[in-house]
Amino acid sequence: MSNYTTILVHKETKERLANLKEYGRESYEELINKLITVYEKLRGEGELSEETKKDIAMARKQIKEGKKLSTKELMAELGI
Repeated sequence: MSNYTTILVHKETKERLANLKEYGRESYEELINKLITVYEKLRGEGELSEETKKDIAMARKQIKEGKKLSTKELMAELGI
């Protein structure tokens, strides 16, 4: 039994993959595994923490309620 399979991709996708190859004889197997590795490493980096999500929600609520500071007011509050 073979350890390989066939996948179906659009021609445009295959062309995009081919353009990502670092060298001419790089296999699609190598390329796809490299892309998966990069994806797995970067997947969590752009995610916001739960605390940050709560802070954003609170700030949006305050803005809707009219509780906001102008830039000048904020700078004065921060001593800038």
